[in-house]
Amino acid sequence: GSGKNTALRCATSLAAGRPPRGPRLPRPAREGTVRWSSAAKASAVKINEKASREKILTLESMNPLVKALEYAVRGPIVLKAGEIEKELRKGIKKPFTEVIKANIGDAHAMGQRPITFLRQVVALCTYPNLLDSPSFPEDAKKRARRILQGCGGNSLGSYTATPGINCIREDVASYIERRDGGVPADPDNIYLTTGASDGITTILKILVSGGGKSRTGVMIPIPQYPLYSAAISDLDAIQVNYYLDEENCWALDVNELRRSLKEAKAYCNPKVLCIINPGNPTGQVQNRKCTEDVIHFAWEEKLFLLADEVYQDNVYSEGCQFHSFKKILYDMGPEYYNNVELASFHSTSKGYMGECGYRGGYMEVLNLHPEIKGQLVKLLSVRLCPPVSGQAAMDVVVNPPIPGEESYSQFIKEKESVLNNLAKKAKLTEDMFNKIPGMHCNPLQGAMYAFPQIFIPSKAIEEAEVHKMAPDMFYCMKLLEETGICVVPGSGFGQREGSYHFRMTILPPAEKLKILLEKMKDFHIKFLEKYA
Repeated sequence: GSGKNTALRCATSLAAGRPPRGPRLPRPAREGTVRWSSAAKASAVKINEKASREKILTLESMNPLVKALEYAVRGPIVLKAGEIEKELRKGIKKPFTEVIKANIGDAHAMGQRPITFLRQVVALCTYPNLLDSPSFPEDAKKRARRILQGCGGNSLGSYTATPGINCIREDVASYIERRDGGVPADPDNIYLTTGASDGITTILKILVSGGGKSRTGVMIPIPQYPLYSAAISDLDAIQVNYYLDEENCWALDVNELRRSLKEAKAYCNPKVLCIINPGNPTGQVQNRKCTEDVIHFAWEEKLFLLADEVYQDNVYSEGCQFHSFKKILYDMGPEYYNNVELASFHSTSKGYMGECGYRGGYMEVLNLHPEIKGQLVKLLSVRLCPPVSGQAAMDVVVNPPIPGEESYSQFIKEKESVLNNLAKKAKLTEDMFNKIPGMHCNPLQGAMYAFPQIFIPSKAIEEAEVHKMAPDMFYCMKLLEETGICVVPGSGFGQREGSYHFRMTILPPAEKLKILLEKMKDFHIKFLEKYA
């Protein structure tokens, strides 16, 4: 029977020119289904009843340095703000209609308009066909062509050299020379970075070494920008705190540096001193004498200096002026200038530009050992190169329109408008906070934040303890839940024991800022009444 049928099928297939089919097999189960025996089914049920296979990566098995790391400006308070925003979108009723994120210095997110010339140059670099458009000014086209000539294939989409596009490094050097009144700057000492943060973490990484009492100590101001504590934690270095003087407008006192260094030598090897000027979150602007004292201290104690100068354009108070560490170092003479190791940082993210998203920045590194220069380039080369659009944006910051160029008048008008508005908002914020009972705010000399001290009653401190929260975190959570205003508790930046603060940006538009400050005043008074 079946043999004959198979033979007949083969003959028919060959006559039709088709390859013969084999003997008919049992039809398989439908695709995606498996036929289980009853024993296999029982076994599968037992497996499913148990917990799924253990994960390789858990809180217990993960890198403990990452677990210990904290970054307050995007911490729990911001996550809570995100949850509230989702609830508002779903129509859940709150005592407010929007969340105001005053937690971070993100200028454009707060409504600041981009600088036209910067965007024109980056647009031309991104889409070179626009170079033929009459809508763009010649001075913008000139800069874009120069940047594109420095790119492989004349394209912003190509990798660049690890330290960045050479002509942009030359422009940074020229900018530093102009800023510092003719102090020479060498493009070979300049490295373009992914925002200032990338430069800071890279320099810290190359500096950290040793074990036990020989482990590198990094001296940072308290209050500090949490990038520093996070990077130190990530690198398993030793954080060495020195306190700014709140009673004296957050001034840096060299006697405090000496105290901090002396104590730290008992448990680590302090070899790095970080300075933030103008200050974040504290807004102070260092005077010339203070900077000289710090440089002398670093020279005397053989400390590597890190100068975070990203707010160098943000100086508002009468009588205050930005002095770069590089300029003062040079003025102090060759014994200092040829010996003190200094890395200074700048960025597109702050100033009048506020271009946070481009992640543009640079660092200038002085007096580096020649062999370490090669090691630094090797370390930077792991990330290949900084974002090329960010490099282009940084170039516009250091090579803006000059008098006589067609874009100059509009550029200066926009730049001065941003900085004048920030100065007015700094004064408004300081004055308003100082009118609120149980709150004190130092003058906002520079940067873009207020860091007022707040009085928190003992009953509120007790309730915070019940919720396992720092008292100022408890305060900021209540503020968020009742007003929709998101600020960062001072405990995220560091503060003296028993004092409480929060950091708030002054970036919202003036009218919105006034409403925000009124809401904060009402909240604070009610908070004091509730917990009195």
